Amino acid sequence: MTDHALVDDAQTPHDTFPFDPRFAPTHPPLSAHEAAVEAHRCLYCYDAPCIQACPTHIDIPTFIRKIATDNLRGSARTILEANFLGGTCARVCPVEELCEGACVLNAEEKPIAIGRLQRHAVDHVQGRGLQMFTAGTPTGRRVAVVGSGPAGLSVSAELAKLGHAVTLLEKRELGGGLSTYGIIVLREPVEVSLQEVEAVRALGVTVETGRELTDQAGLAALLEEYDAVFLGLGLGAVPAMGIPGEEHLIDGLQYIEDSKIAPGGLPNAQNVVVIGAGNTAIDAATIARRRGADVTMLYRRTDSEMTAYRHEYEFALSEGVQYRFLTQPIRVISDGGKVTGVECVKMVLGVPDTGGRPRPNPLPGSEFIVPCDTVISAIGQEKPALATEMGIEISGGYIVVNHDMQTSLPRVYAGGDCVRLRGTASTVMAVQDGKYAAVAIHRQLSQQAESQLQEAAHG
Repeated sequence: MTDHALVDDAQTPHDTFPFDPRFAPTHPPLSAHEAAVEAHRCLYCYDAPCIQACPTHIDIPTFIRKIATDNLRGSARTILEANFLGGTCARVCPVEELCEGACVLNAEEKPIAIGRLQRHAVDHVQGRGLQMFTAGTPTGRRVAVVGSGPAGLSVSAELAKLGHAVTLLEKRELGGGLSTYGIIVLREPVEVSLQEVEAVRALGVTVETGRELTDQAGLAALLEEYDAVFLGLGLGAVPAMGIPGEEHLIDGLQYIEDSKIAPGGLPNAQNVVVIGAGNTAIDAATIARRRGADVTMLYRRTDSEMTAYRHEYEFALSEGVQYRFLTQPIRVISDGGKVTGVECVKMVLGVPDTGGRPRPNPLPGSEFIVPCDTVISAIGQEKPALATEMGIEISGGYIVVNHDMQTSLPRVYAGGDCVRLRGTASTVMAVQDGKYAAVAIHRQLSQQAESQLQEAAHG
């Protein structure tokens, strides 16, 4: 191994998760020479717009300058100080919409490859097991974090660096949440997200898998034992469509998870229909396409109303995925338990709905059939029902938090997709939620400690 290059994701030993060459990373890692050349293209702007475009406000010019001066460890530290999940975000962030989209070089030439440079630096230290941070001086305060997705890992790391004892509870077998189970391998292999779980453990965080919070009594028990609780519950499964033959639908999130954890269980489909037009739908379609199937995505509106990023839509097109817009599935057709097609109806767009998008309405008499042997549903995710059971204020199914990420319950905070009533749900936003929450929790615990000291002094 050279001093500057982590082994390519496609070459990393996959003892638990065998590598499938059909899912090699979309962008291979930069070589040391490529990284140096790209870093020297940066203008190192004083008031860099890329920093403001990054939700975690990584000092991008500084980390790139350090790559240019052959200081990869220092570069990685700059990144990870602002974003503990810098390795994941380097791979999955919509950089075209964020930092790279704001790069001043867009006006004259192509923007700096910020995401790939970030990956180059972070992989350098994580691939060698180098720890950039240590736990802070113990404060004697304890915090429980529920959910080990990006928000949970972020808040755990920041609190541990401040000296608080953190216990991270995860209901699944593996930590990492969406990064482990819900991001397709060609963007992020499982090993990358698990490295970040181990980095949190290295800070002294206790990670307990197979631990699920299920009700208000469970939350009350945590509040008895811990000084504060953070909820990173994420979202649930793909909701039901309520159409005949729905039992034959495959959950898009489960399909993506199986492609990472148990690829041998995926159906050997030849003709796949994917319902939906968000980023998850595109990921599911990409998997099916790379497995050799003909893939058609059905969406009831047009490409102008898609929730997927434009560059993701164009990526799917480049993969050979077909789209049928203004199309609403109304029935899954099967014969002898095997899917043979999807009956659909054409749609026309009407007045805007509450979200501002034109409402699709069925066109009478326009029914038609799309032949297929597999149907994947990726029409969004259910809201966290657990929040209601715990007596936390919700709005539109999402947990309500203030600017400090505090819920309606004292000492209970939340972040990540479960609070994303407005704006775009993403890994990088969840990481920032964790940072905000850690600051607020630390402030609350510090105030409590100071109050107790004053009481003791006057006792």
